[in-house]
Amino acid sequence: MWEGRVVSIQIAPEAAAPMVGLDQVEAVAGKGLAGDRYFHRAGTYSERPGSGRQVTLIEVEAIEALAREAGIELPSAASRRNLTTRGVPLNHLIGRRFRIGDVVLEASRLCEPCQHLEGLTRPGVLKALVHRGGLRADIVVGGTIRVGDPIRPEPA
Repeated sequence: MWEGRVVSIQIAPEAAAPMVGLDQVEAVAGKGLAGDRYFHRAGTYSERPGSGRQVTLIEVEAIEALAREAGIELPSAASRRNLTTRGVPLNHLIGRRFRIGDVVLEASRLCEPCQHLEGLTRPGVLKALVHRGGLRADIVVGGTIRVGDPIRPEPA
């Protein structure tokens, strides 16, 4: 069994606005992260509606691989994901619930990179992050998420 950690927390108040780093954030069940663009339904939405619009996560290991393999230095906030994790196999969580501190999330689908992300960063980001651009999740049980919180799978 694995156990990971929250490395950083980022939100943006509106679509395309710079991400703001936080030490903690309130996760509201069924709604999202307080203060984030998607909490206020002011984000940039894909043409594919569905679940997983409340929280996005990315592995710091993917960001490190981006630098190592493609020579692209991408700060966590530039990934446009809300939570950066370490030691969490995000792609393997689809359809499963997991816990961050006292908050319970349900992973719905991969958060593949898009043209919008590449437009806000630099060429090459989209291709380099395919299948490792993160995870989309919904909040099942709300609470406070803090940098350093443990991340664990919920029992099946």
